[in-house]
Amino acid sequence: MGLSAALLLLSLVGSISGQVSLDCDQVYGSLKQIDAGNGQVFGVNEGHNIYTLQAGSWTQIPGELAHVTVGAGGVWGVNRNNQIYKLVGGAWVQINGLLKQIDAGGVQFVSGANMNDDIFCLGDSATVSAKDGSPQPWVHIEGKLKYYCCGPLGCWGVNSADDIYFRFSVTPGSCGGSRWQKVEGKLSMIEVGSNGSVYGVNSAGDAYRRDGITGSNPVGTSWSQVQYNFFKFRHVSQDLGLLWFITVDQKILRCSL
Repeated sequence: MGLSAALLLLSLVGSISGQVSLDCDQVYGSLKQIDAGNGQVFGVNEGHNIYTLQAGSWTQIPGELAHVTVGAGGVWGVNRNNQIYKLVGGAWVQINGLLKQIDAGGVQFVSGANMNDDIFCLGDSATVSAKDGSPQPWVHIEGKLKYYCCGPLGCWGVNSADDIYFRFSVTPGSCGGSRWQKVEGKLSMIEVGSNGSVYGVNSAGDAYRRDGITGSNPVGTSWSQVQYNFFKFRHVSQDLGLLWFITVDQKILRCSL
């Protein structure tokens, strides 16, 4: 698959920063989920085929996944049976455990939620060394979430009621963290960028950015809506100044921040 030259325009309407315009283009292809991290982009389509963006074109990766993620801890994914895999030397290696959603956006650690909305993470040393299918020491985190992801300033998640939560005191070696704080708003999925930025999508297909995030205030202050007249969204990811959207009809949008 190649790239389209057609340009689109998105407006970021913020309650703090006002209105910011983003230049976006539609990337050729169709995906149901996308993840950007560590300078790479991976995605899966409706048929569970796996793709990565290389030199402006999509390259298919052998295997089938329902959800894929890329970050400092490597490339990981889960299949339709909730089995966990890590990409090692160009081949998928199965890792013990079951997850329906996984995220490699932590500082060399991975996290995610299983089919019962139980939350787990794998510390940095185990994440990096996992390569031969041997049992890994997954850490169970209190609470229930359907989607959980991490970044340099902490971890965010949403539950089955679309309530939003932030996890404090998460470190690479102690990925379980210390406590939850509920954050105002409703989202059906949420993603943390490599720079700590937070974006999410609600059940109506509206996309939002979290404003006011700093090292001293990792929870931020408010939400800004990402609006575009012709598109509703199902997934969002951010890395290296680029914002990636999957629309409800599985179009791929790439925007410059």
